Amino acid sequence: QVQLVESGGGLVQPGGSLRLSCAASGFTFSNFAMNWYRQAPGKERELVATSAGGISNYAGSVKGRFTISRDNAKNTVYLQMNSLKPEDTAVYYCNAYRRFAAGREYDYWGQGTQVTVSS
Repeated sequence: QVQLVESGGGLVQPGGSLRLSCAASGFTFSNFAMNWYRQAPGKERELVATSAGGISNYAGSVKGRFTISRDNAKNTVYLQMNSLKPEDTAVYYCNAYRRFAAGREYDYWGQGTQVTVSS
């Protein structure tokens, strides 16, 4: 049974920091790209950060402020968020993705964790 369980969300003041965690189980974690998405009220879900094959990539809006990391031994991916802004307020989702050459895809999602940036 595949599970992705996020934690670490909450309320933080502008300029503050939070670290999100996503504990994974039920699949071979190291073989999957691990991603963080977010969705703000009234907006589409957007990709925030990805980690795959030792390479990390970020949305332009968070580059230099957010850092994605993963511990394959613990089957956990993290998102360190610094210099938070009110526009970072959203539900943050952990995602695990793998696509095989034959076209078969595995796409798993966590339940989301709320991040609110407000004074």
